[in-house]
This record gives sequence, C-alpha cells and structure tokens, in this order.
Amino acid sequence: MPELPEVEVVRAGLEPAVSGARVLHVDVVDERALTRHDGPAEDFAERLTGRTIAAAVRRGKFLWMPLQPEHEGDRPEALVAHLGMSGQILLGRGRPAAKHRRILIDVQPVGTDRDGTTEPAVELEFVDQRTFGSMAIDAMVPTVDGAPAGFAGHVDVADPDAVWRRSVPQQVSHIARDPLDPAFDDDRFTAVARKRSSGIKRILLDQGVVSGIGNIYADESLWAAKLHYDRPAERLTRADLARLLHEVRSVLRRALEDGGTSFDAQYVNVNGQSGYFSQRLNVYGQQGKPCPRCGTTIVREAFMNRSSHICPVCQPRPRARTR
Repeated sequence: MPELPEVEVVRAGLEPAVSGARVLHVDVVDERALTRHDGPAEDFAERLTGRTIAAAVRRGKFLWMPLQPEHEGDRPEALVAHLGMSGQILLGRGRPAAKHRRILIDVQPVGTDRDGTTEPAVELEFVDQRTFGSMAIDAMVPTVDGAPAGFAGHVDVADPDAVWRRSVPQQVSHIARDPLDPAFDDDRFTAVARKRSSGIKRILLDQGVVSGIGNIYADESLWAAKLHYDRPAERLTRADLARLLHEVRSVLRRALEDGGTSFDAQYVNVNGQSGYFSQRLNVYGQQGKPCPRCGTTIVREAFMNRSSHICPVCQPRPRARTR
C-alpha cells in the first residue's frame, strides 16, 4: 500500500498543476471510486465543477486538495483522494484513457503562455485497478493544535494565513501527524509509546499515534535503530525512541529522494514513473541475504497478517518477561 513517500511524490507532482486551478469538467466513470463520498456521482461532479483548488496537501498517506469557498462564510471543503492499494493520479493532456480509469477531472491551471494565451486544460485522471481507492468531497474542521494540517509545499509560503492551512478533512482528522510534519510532537510520541506494552512496530503502524510509516519503512527504520519489532514499547528508553524517530525520518527522506518504493507498475508518480527506493532496501524483502551491517542472514517472520524482516544479531529478540 502506498505510504508517505509514495503519496508525497504524487502530491509534489500535482502541486504546480492544481494550485489555483479551476475545475472545468468532472466525469465519474466508475461510482465505486466514490465509496467515501456522501452522495451520488452527480452530486460529486456538480459540487466540484467550477471550484478553484487552493493547493495539494498531505498528512501521512492521506492527500487532499482544499477548495476555495464559493461564498463568503461557506464551510471549507476539500477534494480528498485515498490511493488505497493500487490508486494512481496521473496528469496529462489528451492522453489515451488508462485501462482502469475511474474519475477524470479537467482543470484550468493558473497562468498564461508567453504569447498571452491561457494555459491549456490539464486532465487529472484517477486510476485504480483494485478499486480500493476513492475520491470524495469532504467538509474540513480546524486542527486541534492550531498548526497547519499537513505539508503543502511552496503554497505554505505563498498563502500562510489561508483558513484551509489549519483545517483538515473530517475523514483525515483522526489521523496522527507524520514524523516529517514540522508540527509532529516528539515528546508526545515518546510519552504515548512508553505507556504501551505492545511491540514497537505495532506503535509505528498505529495511524492514531504516528502516520505515514508502512510495513516497509517500519522494518527499515527498526533495522537502522537496531530494535526488534516485538520489543515492548514501554521497555524502550527515551534515547531508544529518539534514535528510532531519527532513523524513521532518515529512511522516509531517502525514500522521497528516490521517488518512493515501487515493486510493480502500480506505484507511480503523476507522470507514470516508478520510484526506485526498492534498490536500497536493507532488510525488507531481503530474507536469505546477508545483513549489510554484520553479515548475518536476514530472516522473515510472520507479523499481523503480514511480515517482518530482521537481522537476528543486530535486532535481538526481547527477553521474556519474568514474573
């Protein structure tokens, strides 16, 4: 499933095309892509057509595009896009319809060409092979801490006081901030983690505690921090958790530099290009190969209906509790 790096790559690709753009036309090809929208396809298309998109914003793996209010005093709304397991958002002009196209949105970008003509319309195509992804128009609510709701690129500087910056879609409001968010509270994360008896990997995957860290990035971060995935969080020191957060951020930033992790053609940016962080993975998917740090064979173990990849020497299994 796409996580923070993959979604941020999509957000960054959308930003220059949609920030300030006006929606010209909406075509819902498959209503299954509106499972999170409160209303039929006609409602989605009518409410979106003619609206101006303020920016492209992300928190963890959740992506949304705030909509400028039609009338003063209107409640802020956003176009929320959830990629699910195989969702893609592609940009282009006059490109052939993708095989699994679900929604097509024509937008008019801001700006003019050198000859004085306006920029031609751009097609925003929501493609989803497995139909677990969705789009929806959702009401926005103020952030609890008053800080910006998520990362919005250069728009943060261009419009720092916009209401949408400190508003989050209701569908995303229960999701914790991600470790790359400037408003992420390290002390709060540490305090919450040290009250939990569950293994530290479960904490990393708990979207109510910290968002954006999927199975791949959890395994890579725990290996870098030399922590076993089943180490009880309450038995970790503040120094352990500070080191882990440092490694999480390092792993996520490296993945961003590489355009995310792509194992097949499903995880692509807005131009249809795949990321290549998979070429730099140290433990995830590397079972049977030597640990890059100590040479011990990497092993794969069952974990929460998925897998964990560890080095048995670098990440020793925690001792059993004594009664």
